[in-house]
Amino acid sequence: MHSDKLSKQINFIKEIDKIKYIQRRTKLFNSNRHENDAEHSWHLAMMAIVLAEHSNTPIDILKVIKMVLIHDIVEIDTGDVFLHDTILNHTNTEAETMAAKRIFGILPQEQAEELISIWEEFEAGETNEAKFAKSMDRFEPLLQNASNQGGTWAEYNVSYDKVFDTAKGIQKGSETIWNYTNDLLNESVEQGIL
Repeated sequence: MHSDKLSKQINFIKEIDKIKYIQRRTKLFNSNRHENDAEHSWHLAMMAIVLAEHSNTPIDILKVIKMVLIHDIVEIDTGDVFLHDTILNHTNTEAETMAAKRIFGILPQEQAEELISIWEEFEAGETNEAKFAKSMDRFEPLLQNASNQGGTWAEYNVSYDKVFDTAKGIQKGSETIWNYTNDLLNESVEQGIL
């Protein structure tokens, strides 16, 4: 017979498979196919590993990886909110907190508490790790949209000012990535895709 702890861990693993079905508005690089939340989270984890040296401050890369892998798990219950949505707010909501408690609560208590704490830290965006993780979360869709001739910027008529305001938070985690982003946005304007 399997332990209760293992059963809870397996149940959690089965539950989070649902993240693969949560579609995002952004599309894969140079593609017409929408990205799902699992692909997004994996890509952010790889970006964090590769780009960690560009963090403004020393970071615990394992914690950053945990943050980006779990940050959108709540969307299993709440769905994805488009970053530039004009009706819904793209910030932590009571529904997301309830989702975090339900989904992570499937795990044994100690693991549940750890992942809820990491998720809350990411959402607050105050620690060095959270700032860098959020930088990756903002940077990836910019790269995707630039590779797709404006992607969701063009599709949803998102203005340069709105993209810039959302993107500028990148500098909290990485001035280097922010400088690259600023150049990318200016090039996108010159190309007429933003």
